[in-house]
Amino acid sequence: MNVLSQEYSAPVPASVSRPFPTDFLFGAATAAYQIEGAAFEDGRTASIWDAFSRVPGAVIGADNGDVACDHYHRYRGDVALMKDLGLETYRFSTSWSRVRPDGGPVNAKGIDFYERLVDELLRAGIRPWLTLYHWDLPQTLEEQGGWTVRETSERFAEYALSVHDALGDRVSDWTTLNEPWCSSFLSYTGGIHAPGRFSIGDGMLASHHLLRGHGLVVEELRRRDPALNLGITLNLTVAEAADPAKPEDVDAARRIDGQFNRWFLDPIFRGSYPEDIVSDIRAVDPDAVARFEAAVHPGDVDTISQRLDVLGVNYYHGEFVGGSAPADPPLPGDAPTDRVVGSPWPAGDGIHWYERGLPRTAMHWEVQPAGLTVLLERVWDEYAKDAGTALFVTENGAAFDDETVVEDGDVRVHDADRVEFLRGHLGAILDAADAGVDVRGYFYWSLMDNFEWAWGYDKRFGLIRVDYATQERTFKDSALEYRRVIAARAID
Repeated sequence: MNVLSQEYSAPVPASVSRPFPTDFLFGAATAAYQIEGAAFEDGRTASIWDAFSRVPGAVIGADNGDVACDHYHRYRGDVALMKDLGLETYRFSTSWSRVRPDGGPVNAKGIDFYERLVDELLRAGIRPWLTLYHWDLPQTLEEQGGWTVRETSERFAEYALSVHDALGDRVSDWTTLNEPWCSSFLSYTGGIHAPGRFSIGDGMLASHHLLRGHGLVVEELRRRDPALNLGITLNLTVAEAADPAKPEDVDAARRIDGQFNRWFLDPIFRGSYPEDIVSDIRAVDPDAVARFEAAVHPGDVDTISQRLDVLGVNYYHGEFVGGSAPADPPLPGDAPTDRVVGSPWPAGDGIHWYERGLPRTAMHWEVQPAGLTVLLERVWDEYAKDAGTALFVTENGAAFDDETVVEDGDVRVHDADRVEFLRGHLGAILDAADAGVDVRGYFYWSLMDNFEWAWGYDKRFGLIRVDYATQERTFKDSALEYRRVIAARAID
């Protein structure tokens, strides 16, 4: 079946069409470990995810990214799909373990893959948007301390500059880190992601050294080429108190916001970590805070708070929390695995999540497009506007339990929930733009179904269905709807 020839009956248009700005960019996003495969080909060595996925119980189904979507061998066909979809930009990440295996010298075959990918994108008229770190630290560096040691920041800068040496003449958009909350607290404190550590102190150290590495890279890339579009991508949320009249509920929302949002926004835009959250964590683990404070050297926050052209906002859902257990708590989501994991919230004791009757995805995440509008307005007003930093929604998407059907001999995926999710969040971006937010683009997560970290291949986020047994790609209805929106540059 030729996925490019599928037809799709769009929803009946309403009487009002809402156009996007002429310079608004429509894209989709992926990450190296989640789609590339070829895990040990052409000089690539193990990353922390290659190691972690082999820990019994760490990933559902004992899945790994050894093959994934085989994008390493199929990138030309995948770029053709992007072109047919109408994508104007494509956000991808480079693999540290492929470019500088074991954190060592540059691997010519590894960097050559990204040169070929970028050239293919440019031939297709698609703007490459490069992310330097999407969680795949070389395992050798983890064995030397990983992100808990200061030297990893320098090693990251060395790797980043190697990528720029090869691609700086063709790539203008550079993101340093993707979701450092995940690669620090979710990974080093909660043990849910690689490398699977359980330490408040390690999570705090990792967060600081990630941000320091970000600052070092921005500083050097800015010196090399002031015309580059430089930024970082943060996963952010809207934390709401279940009852704004209850101090304990307001405090629960404050702590979620502080540990998830402000822990990264404040040092980047204000040159300091949030004092209230440092105090909260000190009350739980004073030794962890002492280690963290000793790791923050003079000048570090100046390095971290380099001027940014772009802040990438990743939004999936909000948090509705209180300080006491609700009478009717939300139904628990399925745990990724049977492996015992910890909490990624260093100061999370006494925080409880409440149900508010919103639809939920297959990840058991609430669907709340209005939250994206609130988030963009807040980040713009409190952080980005005065800094002159434009906003892009660099990830937004949903996993649903897609069902395939065969119609006239062709495989189809009628994912109406994802179509509605996509349209709702694009509308939320227009609402933010109408309110004066400088938001310039949208990247759906993800281009195709892929290895979904601790969930393995159990959850599907893609616009394009991947049959992992055959590697056949199929446009879902959501892909065809996105193609229609891009072509019209408007939603109804």
